[in-house]
Amino acid sequence: MTEHTPSKKPLYYYAVIAMIALLLLNAFVFPSLLQNEVKEVGYNEFLSMVDKGKVNEVSRDETTQTITFTSVEGDKTLYYKTGIWPDDSLVDRLDKAGVKFTASIPTQTSPLMSFLISWMLPILIFVGLGQFLMKRMQNGMPGGIGNALAFGKANAKIYVEAQTGKTFGDVAGQDEAKEALLEIVDFLHNPERYAEIGAKLPKGALLVGPPGTGKTLMAKAVAGEANVPFFSISGSAFVEMFVGMGAAKVRDLFSQAEQKAPCIVFIDEIDTIGKKRDLALGGNDEREQTLNQLLTEMDGFDARKGVVILAATNRPDSLDPALLRPGRFDRRIHVELPDLKGRTDILQVHARGVKIDESVDFEAIARATSGASGADLANIINEAALRAVRMKRDIVVQEDLEESVEVVIAGYARKNAVISPKEKRIVAYHEIGHALVAAKQTESAPVHKITIVPRTSGALGYTMQVDESEHYLMTKEEAENKIATLTGGRAAEEVVFGTITTGASNDIEQATRIARAMVVRYGMSDEFGMVALECQNNPYLSQDSAMTCSSDTAARVDAEVIAIVDRAHQRAKQILKENETALHKLAAHLLERETITGEEFMHLLKEVSPEAAVPAIA
Repeated sequence: MTEHTPSKKPLYYYAVIAMIALLLLNAFVFPSLLQNEVKEVGYNEFLSMVDKGKVNEVSRDETTQTITFTSVEGDKTLYYKTGIWPDDSLVDRLDKAGVKFTASIPTQTSPLMSFLISWMLPILIFVGLGQFLMKRMQNGMPGGIGNALAFGKANAKIYVEAQTGKTFGDVAGQDEAKEALLEIVDFLHNPERYAEIGAKLPKGALLVGPPGTGKTLMAKAVAGEANVPFFSISGSAFVEMFVGMGAAKVRDLFSQAEQKAPCIVFIDEIDTIGKKRDLALGGNDEREQTLNQLLTEMDGFDARKGVVILAATNRPDSLDPALLRPGRFDRRIHVELPDLKGRTDILQVHARGVKIDESVDFEAIARATSGASGADLANIINEAALRAVRMKRDIVVQEDLEESVEVVIAGYARKNAVISPKEKRIVAYHEIGHALVAAKQTESAPVHKITIVPRTSGALGYTMQVDESEHYLMTKEEAENKIATLTGGRAAEEVVFGTITTGASNDIEQATRIARAMVVRYGMSDEFGMVALECQNNPYLSQDSAMTCSSDTAARVDAEVIAIVDRAHQRAKQILKENETALHKLAAHLLERETITGEEFMHLLKEVSPEAAVPAIA
């Protein structure tokens, strides 16, 4: 459990309610309290009271067409009003009865009562509200006015023991990162073992990796494994409107940590406050002061007290060098995208709470999701469970998982999409062109599935290739064959229809990106050789890069990229022309079935050209 009280209504909520109540009282209640009771009577009763001498004072209001009069009974003055009637003798009758004529008769209470109700009562209401708010603030209510006035408070969530509900058993695919963090947890549990040999506890560990790989989950698992207090706070929580407040929060956080030592402090998205300092922008801004305070605090505490700082970021390139030097963040722990075994383990972890058929092959799903993060794989399991419910099944089968992979990659199938027979035929030849070029090349991944069912991502069809094993390196031949496969769809359109369509836009983009990487990053160009001509800005968040060459060299790079893609395109056209019979037969079969598996595709291809040497089926 955390040390905070459960969340309640914020204080400004009560202040707004009190203000609305006061306005309503002032508009409807106070006027009635300040006025005497006025009784309405008929005109004939008014004349009768005049004749009996009971009327003391009279006023006439032409605007409201009413007569207001008073009557004294003993020591009490009564107030009446009646309507105006045509009566020429009324003035004489009133004068005869000795009635006093006045411009208006005040119906309000005494000035003292008016002062008490109009001034003292609202003041008492606000004083009571202030006392209520102060008590709420003193009791440490989170949020609202109490939180707004708590300048310099870190507001870190404190987890103790396994209250996060996560342990290292819930983290899969990151064995190296777990091992590094387990050493820190063990140091906190058994410091004497390390003290005997003279080892010092690392002051800080930085978790670095792409989004969705489980950096925050890893930190929560540390909280579940450690029997020490665990402070968790986001880097954005230090960002304040007033200069100096972020630094005060850093001081408060480390003050709490030293009091609770041994403990672990986790700062998520530390790049929010840890960006490189730029002297050109001045050195007195709030973020820079916060960073300076963080650096000072990390230098100031004694590692022997057992305070460990964990931080997570997916932008390590933007962090200040002073933050990364030894003595502050001594250890950098990479939380990378999982490999084949890691993806299989992650799928099994997320499948624990889902009813899965025993025949499900998680390794096959892992092979089809190369490059997926842990968050992507968790989403695939959830999508499979949702599909099983839609199909009115109480258990998830292999088909659900395979379809969920396609949903994540290309979106949901558009069942009601209406495509003309001509366009459907073009799409069929386009996808078979991809598959046929891939099958006729020995260094290409096997074809797993071909479909011409439109998807919500905008794709009218796609060809899925799945490698039989995990690849960490790509040869020049494999890169060229991949480009040829990507151009196979456009080549099929040219061979069969003699024209081209817009359907190859995504293929062109991918082929160009691979060809450019071969030239500027991988040194696979005969013209430039082993020269790096660009650098990546952030390998974890995007593929954006910057050229590190002159404009003349950049023009030559563009020409080389065009040449590589053109050679691959010509090779794809040549393969399709040599296998045009197979192209027509396979396209006709795909038009009839709309979706075929890799096994069906290879079976039909062998029937048409049995001498072809094709790779194994995924």
